[in-house]
Amino acid sequence: MPDATQLTGEVSNSKVAAVFASQTEARRVAAALTEALSLDAAQVQVIAPGEPHPGRKLEPEPRGIWRTIVLAHLKLGAAGAVAGLLLFAVLLAAGVPFIASSPIAAALVLLFFGTVAGLLLGGLVALRPDHDRYVLAARDAMSEGNSTVVVHAFSAGQRDQAVEFLRSQGGEVTATL
Repeated sequence: MPDATQLTGEVSNSKVAAVFASQTEARRVAAALTEALSLDAAQVQVIAPGEPHPGRKLEPEPRGIWRTIVLAHLKLGAAGAVAGLLLFAVLLAAGVPFIASSPIAAALVLLFFGTVAGLLLGGLVALRPDHDRYVLAARDAMSEGNSTVVVHAFSAGQRDQAVEFLRSQGGEVTATL
């Protein structure tokens, strides 16, 4: 379960895709990876050409994605509001004429723009732009007749170990943040 400091609602924030020429090789590497890194079987998937629903293996947490959208917007919107009010306090303490002459209007304006900036950042986090390369690598491999080993890592360390292992096995590796 994600902790309170995370901006996402997904259990696995880091994902790795490694492309291999054959399905047999991909399955062998997936089994070896699961054993070598002591991963759960659900964390390592093989996507073969003609897979009917590859999206389910690539992004298996549809509820987590919705939680990510809500959490990122709530947390970053609130952080933006706090930043806007902190900026107001600093400017008021510095004696900036507009702020000192209209403190309520200035506080509301900075609160508004801080909140909007936080919500925009929340939208960026919710879009997960780092996942585009990962998904495209797997889809391109399918269209070329290759198989992909997909790893859903629970930590950055686990992701890095998976990347290193898959590269040592000759896979063409793409990873998310």
